[in-house]
Amino acid sequence: MTNLTKLLAATALGVCLAGSAAADNITLKLAGVVPVEHFGNTLLDQIKKDIEAANVDVTVNLFPAGQLGSGEELFEAASRGNVDLVHSVVYAHNDPVLEINSLPYLVSSWDDAEKTYLKKDSPFNTIFAERLDGLGLKLLANAPEGFIGVVAKGVPANATNTDSKDMNIRVWSSQVIKSTVNAMGFKSTTMNWGEVFPAIQSGTVDGAICCTAQLAYSAFATSGVGKAFIPYNAVVENTTYYASKKSWGKMNEAQQKAVQAAFDKAAKDYAAWGRNNEAEYVKKLSESGYQVVEVSDADRATIAKKVRADVWPQIAEIVGQDVIDKLMAAK
Repeated sequence: MTNLTKLLAATALGVCLAGSAAADNITLKLAGVVPVEHFGNTLLDQIKKDIEAANVDVTVNLFPAGQLGSGEELFEAASRGNVDLVHSVVYAHNDPVLEINSLPYLVSSWDDAEKTYLKKDSPFNTIFAERLDGLGLKLLANAPEGFIGVVAKGVPANATNTDSKDMNIRVWSSQVIKSTVNAMGFKSTTMNWGEVFPAIQSGTVDGAICCTAQLAYSAFATSGVGKAFIPYNAVVENTTYYASKKSWGKMNEAQQKAVQAAFDKAAKDYAAWGRNNEAEYVKKLSESGYQVVEVSDADRATIAKKVRADVWPQIAEIVGQDVIDKLMAAK
């Protein structure tokens, strides 16, 4: 072999090796939707640091506070592989079985919530992961933030029972949650999260079922939108960390392990923070001028009984009785 041939061969080998090494370096887009002041953004920073600190050749670029779109838009973008990692609520607009994320009064305590949403092999997570997989997404972790209530322009009539509220509130894209608020006495209008603030401000709707006390404070009270919060605790605000399957498939085993570990840690931290800070944010809402309606355990139990009677039969028709049976067997 001549010196020139050797040189060319060595150069070609170097290019191949360099190309192989470069292919192992991945930059991932991590997008979220919660407001800037929300604790969820602190965890996005934590996730980025934990993944990059693992030294597995992954760089994470953050796009918080809806910079890349609403939860519905990010769901579609991740399915196509245009966004790699997402933190958002998962809606059921592409798969009715995902309505299990809106089951009213599925759990009634933080202990129940953690067993249902954090435990990897719980029936809820098993079903959730299977349905996301069919939509081109990989479940990384579910993260219960807390129990949600209603933000409104004022205290509705019959706020602590199921009689007519004479109030039209926003619901997310879920027939289950629409039926839930109707059973509670509200009228309802379906709209995306990004439309809620201007809709309440303009009077298109009178409020929204949407928020834990923490989110009600950080998103609404600090923005001067709404005047009342009613903690019905009908549904757990279960936010989800998920990945595009296309992006997941491009990672090597070490990278996948580092990414999964970072999200597992964040989900546990999210739940612990929600459990420990719920009461604090109820107090902050009151201090901000919001009127927080006191709903007694007895009132809430009465509301829950009617909601389950009216709504759960509808849920079985939507998601399948087999799915309901799996979820209830765990209880």
